[in-house]
Amino acid sequence: MKRLERTARLSPQDRFLSATALEDGLTAARKAMLSQQKEDGHWCFPLEADCTIPAEYVLMMHFMDDVDRDLEVRIARFIREKQDPVHGGWPLYHGGDFDQSCTVKAYYALKLVGDSPDAPHMVRARTAILEHGGAARANVFTRILLAMYGQIPWRGVPFVPVEIILLPRWFPFHLSKIAYWSRTVTIPLSILCSLKARAANPRNMHIPELFTVSPENERGYFPVRTRLNRLFLLIERIASPFEQFIPPFLRRIAFKRAERWIVERLNGECGLGAIFPAMVNASEALALLGYPYEHPYREQCRKALKGLLVDEGERVWCQPCTSPVWDTVLTSLALQEGAGVDEKPIRKALDWLVPNQILDAPADWQEEHPGLAGGGWAFQYANPHYPDLDDTAAVGWALHQADPQVYRESIVRAADWLAGMQSANGGFAAFDSDNTYYYLNEIPFADHGALLDPPTSDVTARCTGFLALHGESRHKDAVERGLTYLFREQEPSGAWFGRWGSNYIYGTWSVLEALRLAHVDTGHLAIRRAVQWLRSVQRDDGGWGEGNDSYADPQKAGRFETSTSFQTAWALLGLMAAGEGHSHEVSRGIAYLLHEQDSGGLWHEPWFTAPGFPRVFYLKYHGYTSYFPLWALARFHALTRKTSA
Repeated sequence: MKRLERTARLSPQDRFLSATALEDGLTAARKAMLSQQKEDGHWCFPLEADCTIPAEYVLMMHFMDDVDRDLEVRIARFIREKQDPVHGGWPLYHGGDFDQSCTVKAYYALKLVGDSPDAPHMVRARTAILEHGGAARANVFTRILLAMYGQIPWRGVPFVPVEIILLPRWFPFHLSKIAYWSRTVTIPLSILCSLKARAANPRNMHIPELFTVSPENERGYFPVRTRLNRLFLLIERIASPFEQFIPPFLRRIAFKRAERWIVERLNGECGLGAIFPAMVNASEALALLGYPYEHPYREQCRKALKGLLVDEGERVWCQPCTSPVWDTVLTSLALQEGAGVDEKPIRKALDWLVPNQILDAPADWQEEHPGLAGGGWAFQYANPHYPDLDDTAAVGWALHQADPQVYRESIVRAADWLAGMQSANGGFAAFDSDNTYYYLNEIPFADHGALLDPPTSDVTARCTGFLALHGESRHKDAVERGLTYLFREQEPSGAWFGRWGSNYIYGTWSVLEALRLAHVDTGHLAIRRAVQWLRSVQRDDGGWGEGNDSYADPQKAGRFETSTSFQTAWALLGLMAAGEGHSHEVSRGIAYLLHEQDSGGLWHEPWFTAPGFPRVFYLKYHGYTSYFPLWALARFHALTRKTSA
């Protein structure tokens, strides 16, 4: 896109920032963001994942024999466009390395749509798959799908009997011991596995060409990861043959319990857990349990799944979920920076958020905290069983900054709920507390290593920062414990790990922002070390960048082939929170943002901005290249105005 023209053009190397250029850039960014506000006050930007999600949408249609020909053709067009020209497969994020599981699903989806295995793009993908050991080397979820399509035997997947829902709380595996996303995916999946579900596959498409060894003869479906994993594999091999001896009455009870569990959490047109994998599994499970096509529950599932589609005309893709609360609150925080801003659109956004607070709905977190009153917000439009702490802290922060008296009731409920959800180690997780049963990541089903929801620095920072800002004396201990956790989690480099944003730049900004809200002296050693790290990874063009490769290799922390607008904004916000607003590094970073701003007033880049699960699943929040740079410009503008005054 054409970049914004100004009376004074800036190069990233400029040491002197034109006040006119800054004013023009900030005004253009604010105008662009306000133009995208929905009529009811909220914002919601697309949320993109890798091609696993659109491929699974196609596979789901063929599993159910409910194929929309026009839709699958347009999804296939999106998948083809995302194929990597270098390695020939599909990566987990833009510019990433080949991923076996994503490529197997993308290849199979394209073959189902009608792509010839002899087409050049299919040959490239197949060659890459075979070079990486064939489809048998795909992850657990991919192999379960292949088993349901009859491409591999059921012995090639973990033992996931529906009876897991009957296990007592003292048992080593229990639903309360795994993360919300794992629960919502696993329960309907256990129904599919117990029924040995078989895809309709109306076009009778198979993929034997993707295996180096016949699936029936394959003996390497479960490579040993650790000693503990070896033990769990042995236990599973001993237990799985006894499935046939499970008493029929017990299986019926388990099916009924699982069915009730799903129906209770079906969540209307937002779907089970409001996340795509759980929604697909629920839709297929209800069909196999005998619910007719026209049943309201089945109709809800279809509408929920269709609601995730992004129609771009010639191509269509599917989101893993939607992010309206997160997008709305972060945009609001960005717009709140600085004096003299128009409060009306901000208040309209906050007034949209307030009634979405989840106060008294039944929720899974209540099992561990039965006496704790609700007060959280979900990430999506609706997900009452699963409010998340990060959104709740951010909304509380924005409400407090807007008017702590007008919004007092919502703020108090949010603060009390967050304080009650603090984990024993002082940290805060995304959805649960003390979800730290790390041995469960070694079970055969958990080869993705993302079964749990332990506390993290970025969520802890948001929660601690908001509680400190709110300032209730009864939360003083929670704030102190949160700060202690954050100081303990600082890396030797001075950075903090970013669990929900890529990566150390995000984590470091999150914590520095919390320390500002908690009024920690900017001379504190932890803050000075973080500032030094951010300075050390600033790029020559004045910006910052970090690839998702840093999740696999921490030596790449803060390093990337290019600067990005959103990571530059995080670094700038972190430095300004640490009292470095008038530093040379901040001036150069602001100049970089102004230089890269497009003619529409915003920023656009292909890079993925966050992990869903590090090393396994990544996301591109399309809004991050809009509201975070705006936030940084607005804060810098406010600082410079304060100085000149």
